[in-house]
Amino acid sequence: MKLYRVTALVLRHLYLYRRSLPRIMEIFYWPFLDLVIWGFITLYLARYQTQVPGFVTFFLGALILWDMLFRAQQGITITFLEELWARNLMNLFASPLKPSEFLAATMVMSVMKVTMVSIVMGGCALVFYSYNVLVIGLWLLPFVLNLVVTGWIIGVFTTSLIMRFGQEAEVLAWSMVFLFQPISCVFYPMEVLPVWLKGIAWANPAAHIFEGMRVVLSTGEAPLGNLAWAVGLNGVLLIGVITWFYWTIAYCKDQGLLVRVGE
Repeated sequence: MKLYRVTALVLRHLYLYRRSLPRIMEIFYWPFLDLVIWGFITLYLARYQTQVPGFVTFFLGALILWDMLFRAQQGITITFLEELWARNLMNLFASPLKPSEFLAATMVMSVMKVTMVSIVMGGCALVFYSYNVLVIGLWLLPFVLNLVVTGWIIGVFTTSLIMRFGQEAEVLAWSMVFLFQPISCVFYPMEVLPVWLKGIAWANPAAHIFEGMRVVLSTGEAPLGNLAWAVGLNGVLLIGVITWFYWTIAYCKDQGLLVRVGE
């Protein structure tokens, strides 16, 4: 893996943001809009509860963490789609660029997006709702890191599907992550799920992170079990999805699908 190739691809995508209002809105406006809508809903529900801080802490904290996962996934898939829309995909994979370098560049873009969105949402939550995301404490760091990796897993898997099935699968870039939301237990505990769905949710790393967040906020205890499950599942799934990505590229090259999907 060559660092200069990764850097060049990252710069190529950063230049797109210089004069593109829609791309800038993706980072600043839409996350802010999500926060405002859910913030007002949270305050409305809190009027009917005796413990107002509980609602604000659980809902806004879950929203900010979920958006981090969503933006991590978007950083992977949208970077790939930018190449697809620019008819540049074939040029990339005909160059000395390796799949590992392409994935590394998309992951760097993902981290940049997550960082910017986190600053925007954390700052707005503090200003408009007097909510400090740091109330989660030092556990916030491993929570965020695991959610970013989960976003990478969904993003790489989605990218592979788009590469394999073509532009008609582009809708997955925005919808795939929401297929995982019901079993991620973002706004409710895992115990409310039906028995048959709990087993599926247990295999989802994000569910353990949000369960751990609620443990920290409600009891202050260390969610070591939840973190252990999240790290283990993320490790296994990340290796599996990267292997799948390499297989997909090899298959698409062998079948000539890269030419069709990129043109």
